[in-house]
Amino acid sequence: MAYARLFFLALAAGLVGLIVWAMGADGRGLGPVLAAMLAEPWTIVTLADLYLGFVIAAAAIVLAERRLAVGLAWALPIFVLGNVWTALWVALRLPTLVRRLRSGP
Repeated sequence: MAYARLFFLALAAGLVGLIVWAMGADGRGLGPVLAAMLAEPWTIVTLADLYLGFVIAAAAIVLAERRLAVGLAWALPIFVLGNVWTALWVALRLPTLVRRLRSGP
């Protein structure tokens, strides 16, 4: 279990590293890059897919947390921070999730 938690933490850290790298990679900044990307239809499809995943992850988090306020506190940042936040939540909650999944409905 500890290795799985470390795995998700490593994934989150790797994604943070990629974000930091991309911020300084070409000096254009996010605005012009997004403008160019949004001119492509497949970028729009990919972003729709990404945000559908965010909605699904946020719903799963809200349902998994025992208190609504805690669930929302974890779920809402996903729409800004992305899967770095989701991976962090999974890493922190993995033992609880596994226990609940193994115990059945």
